[in-house]
Amino acid sequence: MNSIPIQIALLLSPPIADSSLATTPARLDRVIVRVEAAAPVASSTQIEGEEVEQVAATHLNELTQRTPGVWVGRGSGQEQLTAIRSPVLTGTGACGAFLWTENGVPIRPAGFCNINNGFELDTHNAQAVDILRGPGSALHGSNALHGVIDVRTPSALDASALKTSLEGGSDDYYRLRGSWSRSDLARGTYLGAEHVDSGSFRAQEGYQQSKVHLAYESVRETGAWHSWLSLNELQQETAGFISGVSAYRDPQIRRSNANPEAFRDARALRAASRYQYDADTQRSWQIIPYLRRDQQQFLQHFAPGQPLEDNASSSAGVLSLFNLRDERARWAFGAELEWAQGSLREFQALALSTGSPQQQAIRPAGVHYDYHADAAMQALFVDYAWAISADTELQLGLRGERLQYRYDNRAADGNLREDGSACGFGGCLFLRPADRRDHFQQLAPKLALLHRLDHGAYWLRLARGFRFPQAGELYRLQRGQEVADLDTEVFDMAELGSRRDFGPISLEASVYSARKRHFIFRDANGFNESDGRTRHRGVELALGGVNQAGWSFGLNASYAIQRYDFDRGIGAGESIRAGNEIDTAPRLLAGTRLGYADRRLGTFELELVHQGGYFMDAGNLARYPGHSLAHLRWRRALSEHWSLAARVMNIADRRYAERGDLSFGNERYFPGAGRSLFVSLAFQAPQ
Repeated sequence: MNSIPIQIALLLSPPIADSSLATTPARLDRVIVRVEAAAPVASSTQIEGEEVEQVAATHLNELTQRTPGVWVGRGSGQEQLTAIRSPVLTGTGACGAFLWTENGVPIRPAGFCNINNGFELDTHNAQAVDILRGPGSALHGSNALHGVIDVRTPSALDASALKTSLEGGSDDYYRLRGSWSRSDLARGTYLGAEHVDSGSFRAQEGYQQSKVHLAYESVRETGAWHSWLSLNELQQETAGFISGVSAYRDPQIRRSNANPEAFRDARALRAASRYQYDADTQRSWQIIPYLRRDQQQFLQHFAPGQPLEDNASSSAGVLSLFNLRDERARWAFGAELEWAQGSLREFQALALSTGSPQQQAIRPAGVHYDYHADAAMQALFVDYAWAISADTELQLGLRGERLQYRYDNRAADGNLREDGSACGFGGCLFLRPADRRDHFQQLAPKLALLHRLDHGAYWLRLARGFRFPQAGELYRLQRGQEVADLDTEVFDMAELGSRRDFGPISLEASVYSARKRHFIFRDANGFNESDGRTRHRGVELALGGVNQAGWSFGLNASYAIQRYDFDRGIGAGESIRAGNEIDTAPRLLAGTRLGYADRRLGTFELELVHQGGYFMDAGNLARYPGHSLAHLRWRRALSEHWSLAARVMNIADRRYAERGDLSFGNERYFPGAGRSLFVSLAFQAPQ
């Protein structure tokens, strides 16, 4: 089954070979959604299951770097920070800039995102990973600001099979994967599981992670069902930044861990069921109820006093979509309702013994924050497509969404110590607002013009993405700011793109210009503000092909210039100036792959990845020079059921940084791993 975002794209874009809209209706069953000739009116990449299997990523970074304009920066273990047509965004609500979905259903409620959303999804066993660059369609709501990453889980209606693999690699890396599926023409069941136990080249760093996915699908005369349950558990020993000028080059420092006590434990559960009914060839309807639960505990090793944070959310929702078409037009109407309850508690066990007397006084031991927040979201959306001519189509979309918070502070209001006493030096740093209610609402229009060719299409797209302030930005304040009066972040983008096939070669190119308003940041006073502005312009290219001799190639590249459009001091000696480049925003991201397949020798792929240099601070004073890495992958069938695979990552053993920034004038980095070898043995047989 395909994801809802791709279903919408297929709904709005008929197959290229069609010359009118009076064609087979845009059904959402497993046959129609696999049509490959469709031309979505957006810059998007579909990483199919065969490529997912070939990459065999140990981290989402290795998979997404095959997509132009995307950088999922690797942190410690399975942690990551994301960039899609954006800089790498940090801070409490930065995760709200990207929408992460599973089979089209968001994995988190709108106001309670996770900066490390990616590790909650099973990308290693995905049927496909679809990445939409730029604001989402009218179907997508808050958080589809810069882009959408959707993981399509394996179909339970595929051929029945038993699969298992065992993998071992450098730095005590072990992964066991398995899946079982059974199906007939009308129904199917799928069960997949994975467990990873990994060490690291850094001292006292590693993680254990388990994922399980269960799915059931059936197709009947009355409609089609797809129900699934996903579980994830992560136990991680975390390593923090290393500090010093070009510290990632030092053979001793890069292996060190100044925070051996740091950890992250996380659990997530998601359940959903999609029902689709086709009334006739012109009308179809589907409804998707869903439930979610997540819980996370981690040590804030990056903060003075190292407080312990516990956060969780429980949520339920329903999404409904109705499709209607006639000879000249198509309509899609939809509604989404969601209810959520989130909680956060931050507790510092011991009094701060380092730093200045002021730092020790304003960061007391005890409870810093303890709150619950209920949220309710309601949304209506519509997409309309009208055939101007046989080859040209106008598309319009509009989404209206509203989010309400009801905040309940469980600790003492204000910025007192847990025992009610006042801190010196002007009061405690952590401020807890009194109980309150907040609401936000936003309209997001979309407009696109599509012109189809015999072997491709051109499009012009104008779109608005948005994200509501997250609960942590509203209720996790610092002294002096009784209320965070925040606006909704808005990202307006104009994009011109083309997708063409030249025989065995495919090409996608796009150019875009965008401006973000009400950018939320923390200023020099420690206040959460939302009057920031940024500008983003870029060019993206994806090229690929294969010939009959077994050779294949792929290329993805993006060049973007992203700048601040306002002036403000942000503390720690840094100041934002209009015209400065945004920190942690490489201009150039690129990758190229050369593959060869031989029946006797197996399948080979040589991959080169380049990340351009970037400024590490808002003042553009310190710069990371960038890096280039080479990887080699090989896979060969040993028999009808057995296969062997190996890959060497970072062949040249380069010393590089996964990410770097400037903190209080000091360079700090997450160092990248050196040369690594992984070998796996796999078994597959029909049931």
